[in-house]
Amino acid sequence: MKQVRRALLSVSDKTGVAEFAAGLAELGAEILSTGGTAKLLRERGVKVRDVSDLTGFPEMLDGRVKTLHPKVHGGILAVRSNPEHQRQAQSHGIELIDLVAVNLYPFEKTATTPGVRFEEIIENIDIGGPAMIRSAAKNFADVAVAVDPADYSAILDEMRANGGALADETRARLARKAFASTAAYDGAISMTLQKRASTELLLVANLHLDYAKVMDLRYGENPHQKAALYRDRSGRTAGLAQSRQLQGKALSFNNFVDLEAAWGLAREFTEPATVIIKHTNPCGVATGATQLESYTRALDVDPVSAFGSVIAFNRPLDAATAEAMSKLFVEAVVAPGFAPEVIERLSAKKNLRLLEFPANASEEGRLDLKTVGGGLLVQSPDCLPAEPGNWKCVTERAPTDEETRALVFAWRVTKHVKSNAIVFAREGVAVGVGAGQMSRVDSVKLAIAKARELKHALEGTVVGSDAFFPFPDGVEEAGRAGATAIVQPGGSVRDAEVVAASNRLGLAMMFTAIRHFRH
Repeated sequence: MKQVRRALLSVSDKTGVAEFAAGLAELGAEILSTGGTAKLLRERGVKVRDVSDLTGFPEMLDGRVKTLHPKVHGGILAVRSNPEHQRQAQSHGIELIDLVAVNLYPFEKTATTPGVRFEEIIENIDIGGPAMIRSAAKNFADVAVAVDPADYSAILDEMRANGGALADETRARLARKAFASTAAYDGAISMTLQKRASTELLLVANLHLDYAKVMDLRYGENPHQKAALYRDRSGRTAGLAQSRQLQGKALSFNNFVDLEAAWGLAREFTEPATVIIKHTNPCGVATGATQLESYTRALDVDPVSAFGSVIAFNRPLDAATAEAMSKLFVEAVVAPGFAPEVIERLSAKKNLRLLEFPANASEEGRLDLKTVGGGLLVQSPDCLPAEPGNWKCVTERAPTDEETRALVFAWRVTKHVKSNAIVFAREGVAVGVGAGQMSRVDSVKLAIAKARELKHALEGTVVGSDAFFPFPDGVEEAGRAGATAIVQPGGSVRDAEVVAASNRLGLAMMFTAIRHFRH
């Protein structure tokens, strides 16, 4: 245990600082402070000694230099058990500082403000604050450091229980948090300045990521794997990690993976849509005039696989759909909102997780990350929408208006199916999906077999393919099954053979010149 006899408080976020200072003073600690923090504390009746009184130098250079002084850092860094440190401190009139409470200029908030001047961004790079935090955190054996107002009350409680002292483990824990805060701060500055020099985030020389743990998960993909959920603290993006769980048991690693896949597909549509996911692939996707119609059509595709699925809706979940869904065992549901009566109706299903997607969800600035041994693969997300106006008809027969609408739907779904991806669809419903096969023709055969197993007629359907057909065989299988039109990227050395097969079968074929691999 170490006593706190002198504390230095200099904060940008002044939440709770007056109460913290008053509590420290009640426990006998002398309070040192700077600038606006000192002014606030005096206004609240806390006795404060200015840092300039300690150092003998005034704050200068528009406040850029306040605490960068040996009498500040010497008082923080002096090792109490080192006689030579103590001798030097006494020789130079250095007073020991036992607790430092500092949080930093709001750099990220300033940097992301629309229209902010570059000079203002630079002025919000804190220098003295990180220096004090690092000094205190380095000397955590003797000094406590508080960078988060949320820690103030716990610090005071422990000091009150221990005669004004803090435990060794408390100081060590606060130091770990402090170093994490300065690392994130420096990373944000580095990323901001690199991005201002390049319009492409992926061109930065050093990638700094700042993620804070939201929760531990029960386990990873399998019970022997550990797992946790982290959220992006940069504020650039918001998504599933910022969603609000309204009810149900704790979400698993696999739940989050499936929910992300479900929501990613649901948001492709502007009309009411329902996406039912198992193991990241859709087993039911449909749109409708109403949410209930979209749900019913999606469930009818494969009601067996829908058991134990996760479901995404692109509209707030309404009462009629909730009533229909209550008859099915579902692991989790994500939607942009849930009416109170819906939550009440589903509350009987205690284990059903309901997640409300954040209203400020944004893909802007998002990165798609995958680890490899010793490194990280980084790419921008696949956010290209279906743009039929840019597609090219390459067959003798052009698709009809009805086929075109179905092709657009199929293309949207195909983008979210594991490669090699094949989707048979009618307008507004996917009736057969072939996912993850090693050859494209096998994906076609799988989609056909699954559709026939579920008694879905394939005559008059259209087909979406995430990448080109390398041989005519996949097209021939689709045509024999009853498909009438195909959308695919094109680009194979055998495109002419594939188009010839389409013409022979009377199929319409559109080239998108866009590929949607999903590994």
